[in-house]
Amino acid sequence: MIDFKIDEERCTQCGICSKECPTLIINGKNGVPEIKEGKEKNCIKCQHCLAVCPTAALSIWGKNPDDSVTVDKQIPSFEDLGKLVKTRRSIRKFKKDELEQAQLQELIETTAYAPTGHNKNQVLLSVAYTKEELSKVRSLVYDGIKKVKEAGELAPALAMFGNFQTLWADKGIDILFRDAPHFIVASAPKANSNGPSDCVISLSYFELMANSMGLGTLWDGLAKVVFDQIAPELKVAIGIPEDHEIGYMMVFGKPAVKFARSVQSEGLNLNKISL
Repeated sequence: MIDFKIDEERCTQCGICSKECPTLIINGKNGVPEIKEGKEKNCIKCQHCLAVCPTAALSIWGKNPDDSVTVDKQIPSFEDLGKLVKTRRSIRKFKKDELEQAQLQELIETTAYAPTGHNKNQVLLSVAYTKEELSKVRSLVYDGIKKVKEAGELAPALAMFGNFQTLWADKGIDILFRDAPHFIVASAPKANSNGPSDCVISLSYFELMANSMGLGTLWDGLAKVVFDQIAPELKVAIGIPEDHEIGYMMVFGKPAVKFARSVQSEGLNLNKISL
């Protein structure tokens, strides 16, 4: 079932894979590692055994260890990664240029490495790869707001969205998408209790990777309100399954503004546990 295989010519019988297995289903005490009888069903698909094997002798779930990225000294330092986190800014002015498709695809595929609860990997990334596709989404969203507004069904608390639609219709001012060239939505099955968290984690990974490429991002909570509360039918219109819940969404592209420095934190909110 889990296709657990050992290349005996590579295996040194070190037993590290059995010690690292979270569910303790690998027997590494009798030479070449093997799955304990009747324990395959307990595998959580974490692939820790494949990743920890020092000689790439172990394969599981049909994965070839030689296709994995190796860990070396090129991992960003704490200082470099910390600087990236501290200088991150929400971008609201974008250049009109689209990203190169190869760069965009690499960014999306790397995002798939973000962790998910129980390793379910159920986050669906819906992406507008081109300005043309985002333009279609933009039209659907503003038309959806207009329809609800004209029907007198726009809740008072959401009245500002009617103003956003008017600004777009009369002046071409795009509050919801900020004229960005690209758009990404992370969704997951409603039945997955970890779904919303998994989506936010995925987009957090996406944002850091995008920023490392010099790209700008904006967590688009305003657009999410439209999809969640004003025109929920738009979810299916852009290809998101009916049984999915939107975790969050983001616009992104090449920033039209360059920030010179970080902001300064308002302070750490910390509860130091002492029992």
